[in-house]
Amino acid sequence: MKKIILSMGLLMACCSISANAQKYTIIIKGGHVIDPKNNINGIMDVALNGDTVKSVAKNIDPKLAAQVVDAKGMYVTPGLIDMHSHNFYGTKMDQTYSNGPNALPPDGFTFRTGVTTVVDAGCAGWKSFPDFKKQTIDISKTRVLAFLNIVGEGMRGGTYEQNIADMDPENTARVAKENPDYVVGVKLAHFNGHDWTPTDKAVAAGKLANIPVMIDFGGSTPVLSIEELFMQHLRPGDIFTHCFGQLSSREPILDVKTGKIKPFVYEARKKGILFDVGYGGISFAFSQAIPAVKSGFYPNTISTDIHTGSMNAAMKDMLNVMSKFLAMGMDLQSVIKASTWAPAQAIHREQLGSLTVGGLADIAVLRVLKGNFSMNDTGVFGFFDYTGTKITGKEKLECELTIRAGKVVYDLNGITSPIVVASKRN
Repeated sequence: MKKIILSMGLLMACCSISANAQKYTIIIKGGHVIDPKNNINGIMDVALNGDTVKSVAKNIDPKLAAQVVDAKGMYVTPGLIDMHSHNFYGTKMDQTYSNGPNALPPDGFTFRTGVTTVVDAGCAGWKSFPDFKKQTIDISKTRVLAFLNIVGEGMRGGTYEQNIADMDPENTARVAKENPDYVVGVKLAHFNGHDWTPTDKAVAAGKLANIPVMIDFGGSTPVLSIEELFMQHLRPGDIFTHCFGQLSSREPILDVKTGKIKPFVYEARKKGILFDVGYGGISFAFSQAIPAVKSGFYPNTISTDIHTGSMNAAMKDMLNVMSKFLAMGMDLQSVIKASTWAPAQAIHREQLGSLTVGGLADIAVLRVLKGNFSMNDTGVFGFFDYTGTKITGKEKLECELTIRAGKVVYDLNGITSPIVVASKRN
């Protein structure tokens, strides 16, 4: 009898040890955590259980986790949020960004750059949103949210995006309210003309659905006044994307003659207008961004405007855009905030963009490469814009590992132990 009792005791003790050993599914050890929401900026460990952050603390015992990520010498941040992306890809060759060839399937271009959430910027309108949801949102491992185009047909290109009659605030707001988990705002894009009607219709839809509006001016001759846009048409919390663009058909925020931000732009920021990078193909110029950053005017949010054109040109990807702002003099903490917590706030998804205990386990582990990793003899990295202007920087961001909903979905150099291959896990 004593032997039986002893055996049962040993078994219970072993079970207790095993349970303790599996307290967490993943621990990220020894990384420099940057979490702007929670004002964390230092060496910490991060423990996850399933899709939830369970602890952010020093010296968490690695024996308590099923997997351990060795993040020494790296930065651990919330999963990056690219709030200006184009993801309604398809096979209708005459439809550009709406179910067409210019958009990109998100999973192929997100996790390898630390991005866990994208916001499609107006590819779908209220008419085409059901198709977008079915063929992209519902099947992507990346979290895909959307700004709904004020044009019912969405971003089909050509005359479709110039059709004011198809800009329907009521139906746009209706579809937004029917899909609150996915639609985060309204988008105006690519309209060419000296006419405030498209802007006002987009804002009207935003008011009806109680969501922000993102404005992307196509162009106008003469240009539409952005002071009038900011002060008379947009509301606090609305977003001006392509904020560092310099094109003859759009008014820039920086006076090219004086090299200074226009005074009313500061007033707009005080009002609550948000300034988004939306890099794109031709919508970012160093001639605007460098003087702005040096004067302390940082973008509220950093985003790519990624599509099949911009990804292979000057823009490339989220980390390349972030690295450009480091090279221009923006500090790393501000760059991370503009790529995580600030966009989460802008799209009213405050459950994203942080490492809050009890919150969602979307995480990026980033390495800051130093200049001596460069492939040239200068010891620096080169960054250029679409005009051919080039600057150099001594640092460049690279993604080592991405965790989405508590699972390792990208591991560049196998820093996870043990390594779980996705094909075996799924």
